[in-house]
Amino acid sequence: MSDELLWYVSRATGVVSLVLLTGVLCLGMITAGRRSPRGSGATVVMALHRWVSLGMVVFLAAHIVTAIVDGYVSIGWLAVVVPFVSDYEPLLIGLGALAVDLLAAVMLTSLLRHRLPERSWRLVHWLSYAMWPIAVVHGFALGTDDQPMLRIITVACAAAGAAAVLWRSVNSHADRDRRRAINTGEWA
Repeated sequence: MSDELLWYVSRATGVVSLVLLTGVLCLGMITAGRRSPRGSGATVVMALHRWVSLGMVVFLAAHIVTAIVDGYVSIGWLAVVVPFVSDYEPLLIGLGALAVDLLAAVMLTSLLRHRLPERSWRLVHWLSYAMWPIAVVHGFALGTDDQPMLRIITVACAAAGAAAVLWRSVNSHADRDRRRAINTGEWA
């Protein structure tokens, strides 16, 4: 595979990874308990969340491998997991490594979810709220410099993810509303 082709594959898989990560984030917001679907709708949304997550991991792996194998810039294998040690753009590559580390923590705890207390799993899963914007900044700063279409896609992902986070934070939780109503009521 030529270096030029590797460069294009690295860019393409990076953009697809970000689009899929944004989809995972949005689907996660839907399943997070606030106005979440019930019955078979919940099963479909959760299955989509898991399958899109798997697709995102596959594209991310391809992105990482092609970025390292491409000889245009020097990014070592250690820079994938240890933030800020890359010779090339240490801050921006470091942000990508940080996002990969957060993703690894979320993935590992998700695979072990049946063995972990719900609260512990949820606390680690909240790292997604940090992982996603870090990935957006990494992609925007490194992958869109001379490609207006990539910049538009990255901005669209940022807008979609921000809208999902806003929606989740604004919508009330049915259980919390019911508990609040009960707690404010008089007990006779």
